[in-house]
Amino acid sequence: MATVHHRVTTVNGLSMFYREAGPVGAPVLLLLHGYPTSSHMFRHLIPALADEYHVIAPDHIGFGRSSAPSVDEFDYTFDSLADMTAGLLAGLGVTKYTVYTQDYGAPITWRLALANPGSIEGVISQNGNAYEEGFVPDFWAPIWAYGADPSPANELALRPALERQAVEWQYKHGVPDVTTIDPDAWEHDLALLDRAGMDRVQLALFGDYHTNRTLYPAIHQWLRESQIPVLAVWGRHDEIFGPDGAKAFLKDAPHAQVQLLDGGHFLLESNLDEVARLIRDWRAGF
Repeated sequence: MATVHHRVTTVNGLSMFYREAGPVGAPVLLLLHGYPTSSHMFRHLIPALADEYHVIAPDHIGFGRSSAPSVDEFDYTFDSLADMTAGLLAGLGVTKYTVYTQDYGAPITWRLALANPGSIEGVISQNGNAYEEGFVPDFWAPIWAYGADPSPANELALRPALERQAVEWQYKHGVPDVTTIDPDAWEHDLALLDRAGMDRVQLALFGDYHTNRTLYPAIHQWLRESQIPVLAVWGRHDEIFGPDGAKAFLKDAPHAQVQLLDGGHFLLESNLDEVARLIRDWRAGF
């Protein structure tokens, strides 16, 4: 079993926590988590891949063990989160890497790619959209409404997404056997969401999500021009980012591998071994 190091560094005056494992000289695999979790979601994948990769998994600002300043102290946008991630990579001397991106990790990845197109050597997207296809309308309707108009009424409609039932649902929906999901995963997320001011942090990011869609045409161009290797491995029953989001990569990355697995949004909780095998097989092809 690989040794996983748990480290903290300073980026732009804020503390960023990250997990790190694997040989220093190996190809870098950057793991970018989604909402409402942290690098904790990669706790089992990291040792599973650390023999082939130098794995780095940060907690975004406002998540996990990284700094969580108030919305008055930090601009909670995806631009800002991407800037912090870029700062972390620069501080670690990482200039080339493959990225595993999920949920919120996807818009951070796309910003990194547009800012420095040659730095990314491969993309593994696990339920992380780059297309209009895949957004499940019922889930996204209150987020689009709040982004267009952050009124008290639209905020009230969105607040249930911060509560226990919604967080637990993200882990359990679409999973054939929910007894395979470790309840500690959502309890970990809920404990961190319960910190003072975190509701405003998450509402700010919900409100900013619509800005990600404007980047998609540039990302599609990058995919076409770079012909970067892409693995879209998706929980086919995800009711947040549906499987059409995975298939859409084939429009601009025709050599992409698309794998739809029997799972939901947090695929690593139920299909870890399958995902790790697919990543190994995909990497062996280039």
